[in-house]
Amino acid sequence: MTESLSRGYWRLWWATGISSVGDGAFTAAIPLLAVAVTQDARLVSVVSAATFLPWLLLSLPAGALVDRYDRVALMWRAQVIQAAIVAAIAVLAGAGWIGVPALAVTAFLLGACTVVFANAAQAVLPDLVAKPLLHRANGHQQAITTVGLQFAGPPVGGLLFGVAAALPFGLDAISFAASAALLATLRDPRRRREREPEPGGRPPMRAVIAEGLRWLARHRLLRTLALLLALNTFCWQLGNVSLILLATQELGLDAPGYGLLLAAAALGSLLGGLVGAPVIERAGPLPALVAALLTNAAAFVGVALSPNAVVLGALLAVTGFVTTLWNLVTVGLRQGIVPSGLLGRVNSVYRMLGCGFMPLGALAGGLVAHGLGVRAPYLVAGGLRGVVLLVAVPVLVGAMRDLRRAPVD
Repeated sequence: MTESLSRGYWRLWWATGISSVGDGAFTAAIPLLAVAVTQDARLVSVVSAATFLPWLLLSLPAGALVDRYDRVALMWRAQVIQAAIVAAIAVLAGAGWIGVPALAVTAFLLGACTVVFANAAQAVLPDLVAKPLLHRANGHQQAITTVGLQFAGPPVGGLLFGVAAALPFGLDAISFAASAALLATLRDPRRRREREPEPGGRPPMRAVIAEGLRWLARHRLLRTLALLLALNTFCWQLGNVSLILLATQELGLDAPGYGLLLAAAALGSLLGGLVGAPVIERAGPLPALVAALLTNAAAFVGVALSPNAVVLGALLAVTGFVTTLWNLVTVGLRQGIVPSGLLGRVNSVYRMLGCGFMPLGALAGGLVAHGLGVRAPYLVAGGLRGVVLLVAVPVLVGAMRDLRRAPVD
């Protein structure tokens, strides 16, 4: 009989879906609000950079907290704080009192909570799901996140923003509160173990964080994937920071049209979440990774050359599909290889490298767009991704061979 996913997992799934709809509305509304405040690409990039800066500054201590404390409690408490922050944005936007500094500060605070929530969510999943079901569970998580964050939320956010700037942020605040209420009813499977005192007391945070750093540094495959992710997310944000300007200034889209453009990208991500697991099982992890990276590099060059919104939306859908494929492979590898007691810290190092360079990519993209035009960042990012792939493939092949020969305990 085929194993089924647990009731606790489906509770997490529903909470993820609810909050993702609000986040999708926020994703569409925040750049629209930034553009309404300023047309300077450099200032728009500052807001984007502030969103991802917490991954660079706070990811390591967040990972230690996730391994030390109740993971589910950390998740719902982070969402309560996010609900309050987004509600404040709604009030400020409605009153017309918000500017670039306020947007940057609130984006940083929301990003800080996201660091804790996302780290805890990935770390708690293997405790809710049997190891053979991880690809399927991650695929379902990716699919529902995509539906809310990229498919349902952005059109709603764009439409609501067209009515009143405060409305999409109010929706996001409600979704955070509802998700937190649902997660508060879920018990962390590790809670009983966490109550048992550790011999000699708890080690200092510095030692706990260092343990995670050493573990990832010694593992060739995951270390390689983390560095590769850092370079590729830098390129992704370098290109993506100019998307709002490319869509509105070059292609003439309005706020609802921009939301629909993001929804088009979600079609590819949704398809990746639904069929990614069987694709990976049939093709194998390494071919799936290489194909995803190669396709993404080519699609970014295509985005830079897009003659209209239809072509742009189609290419964004392609990037959504292959990015999801990459995520399913790499997240599943981490969850299957890393011991549960270290997963939060190893994830934190991995994602610090992966997301910590995104603020730099955003700032670089803003400078490139300002100096060379809004299409140039995607062209530069696609070229860099191609070069990185050429360097990375031989290393990945050797690391996967090492993993098959000597699996990590």
